[in-house]
Amino acid sequence: MRNAFQKTDAGASAHEHVYRGLRSRIMHGQVSPGTPLTLRGVGQEFGVSMTPSREAIRRLAAEGALSISASGRISTPELSNERIEELAALRALIEVELASRALPRAHLALIDRLEAINGFVAAAVIEEDAVAYIRTNLEFHRTLYLRAQAPGYAGDGGNGLAAIGAHDARAIRAPASQRAAPFSPRYFGSVKIG
Repeated sequence: MRNAFQKTDAGASAHEHVYRGLRSRIMHGQVSPGTPLTLRGVGQEFGVSMTPSREAIRRLAAEGALSISASGRISTPELSNERIEELAALRALIEVELASRALPRAHLALIDRLEAINGFVAAAVIEEDAVAYIRTNLEFHRTLYLRAQAPGYAGDGGNGLAAIGAHDARAIRAPASQRAAPFSPRYFGSVKIG
């Protein structure tokens, strides 16, 4: 009986390992929109069998971070301009609320931390380092969400954040003349909180 529990627990751990690792790669723009994936390839990358890979991929597809076609083709979704605008509008609405919740809890150390993170975001944009941009941008928002006492947003950013990360990476990698504005916390850089 104990061995069955350990195997189940190990299986759950493998699924969770693949889920978190692949989700992180998607969120941080390390997997470009439209990139095809295979169960075998994901399994090899994470050193697991196809079963944990399949479970993680199904979970990510349910969250909208991956697409599975009728033929079973797995890929990261390509966002239409309309979907990007929808996600940006939703994020803007949520972030105004969360910023107003964070404001009464702001202190000088928080302001210094947000300014420092914002500096790293700006440097990543200048260096056209999409992965660094996304990581620091997510850190900025998580810091703000935690101060707003909204840990649900800080943990995973809500549905659509993985897709936004992929869009941000694409926006930064594009030639400057064709670059769409990434979802940036730059507007917080000029706001005096204290």
